[in-house]
Amino acid sequence: MDTLDKTDRHILQVLQQDAKLNTKEIAYRIGLSVTPTYERLKKIEKLGIIKSYVTLLDGEKLGKSLAAYCNVSLQLHSLPLLRKFEAAVRSLEEVMECYHLAGNYDYLLKVVVDDMKSYQHFITNKLATIENIAQVNSSFVMTEIKHTTAFQLV
Repeated sequence: MDTLDKTDRHILQVLQQDAKLNTKEIAYRIGLSVTPTYERLKKIEKLGIIKSYVTLLDGEKLGKSLAAYCNVSLQLHSLPLLRKFEAAVRSLEEVMECYHLAGNYDYLLKVVVDDMKSYQHFITNKLATIENIAQVNSSFVMTEIKHTTAFQLV
């Protein structure tokens, strides 16, 4: 982050709020002309700080009304078995996020599905078929209090 100055961080802050803005609109919001804004944006992209431009969807409106966090413990912890588990999880469309943890559990999965019946199907017919799982503990989201994808930069 040392390669980014205050203006670069301002560009990133603006883009995190609305990635559809074009260079002219970004330039207006940060108080620069279009050319230096464009050059700064290209530099930031080249540094790999911007991973991708995406559209965030409302899962509720798409019928994805059940979110669960699954704490997963594995039986054995050899590197090949960890990699095999991770590859299997990557292929599960219901898994929105997966983190390898230090602590009481080995992995944390965020799973989003239509309803409890869909979740039961996911657990029984998909997650349970992955070898080496010792235990799965599920917690269900009742109300989302805060969800952000934006880092505070300025």
